Amino acid sequence: MKKQILTMGGGGFTSKPENLKLDKYLLSLSDKKNPKVCFIPTASGDDESYKKRFYSSYKKLNCETSHLSLFSPPEGDLRDFVFEKDVFYVGGGNTRNLLVLWKEWGLDKYLHEAWCNGAIMAGLSAGSICWFEQGLTDSKTGKLLPLDCLGFLHGSNCPHFDTEIQRRPEYHKAILNGTMKPGIACDDGVAAHFIDGNLERCVSSLLNAKAYRIKNDNGIINESVIEPVYLDDHF
Repeated sequence: MKKQILTMGGGGFTSKPENLKLDKYLLSLSDKKNPKVCFIPTASGDDESYKKRFYSSYKKLNCETSHLSLFSPPEGDLRDFVFEKDVFYVGGGNTRNLLVLWKEWGLDKYLHEAWCNGAIMAGLSAGSICWFEQGLTDSKTGKLLPLDCLGFLHGSNCPHFDTEIQRRPEYHKAILNGTMKPGIACDDGVAAHFIDGNLERCVSSLLNAKAYRIKNDNGIINESVIEPVYLDDHF
């Protein structure tokens, strides 16, 4: 059983509903013709406009849609609800709040169990970094700082690498001073596809967008470019 995660630096239906290449790529990872996709908007406080954007975009795609709210939870057993789904898309927002609520409800454990049984995990921004051991986020104090996350994937993660100017220097600094593990950063429009914990490929919905491996080489930052596969009009 493959354990798959797609982590996006930004883009997709969240900010570019006219460009759904990353969303289509996500659905292509499922072996189901009409996969059941569940949007989890916890990090945004279940923002209504965010949910509407999800439904508006994904109704154009070959899938069944639903969302999971921990503020207005579904009736019945939460684990049963999770295990009915094929794909989980986690939205952006406050990563710290997401983690606190998930752990309080046991959702982190249910998602891990579902992932180990073939369900696909995905998301962007907060929904990207949550899957790693650590992520760079402003959700703790408003300042970009390391945050311990779920650890489905080893290492650290930083989204929005090309669009938020403080991301690169702060990520470099945290890796250099040892408060963050080496990791992967993604520009907006780029997604990293992991299978069984290993990076399978990076894909991009935008020309010239990149991903990067970043590590500390004896006190010097080593930032190497990962050229993503550009998703053509097929997606």
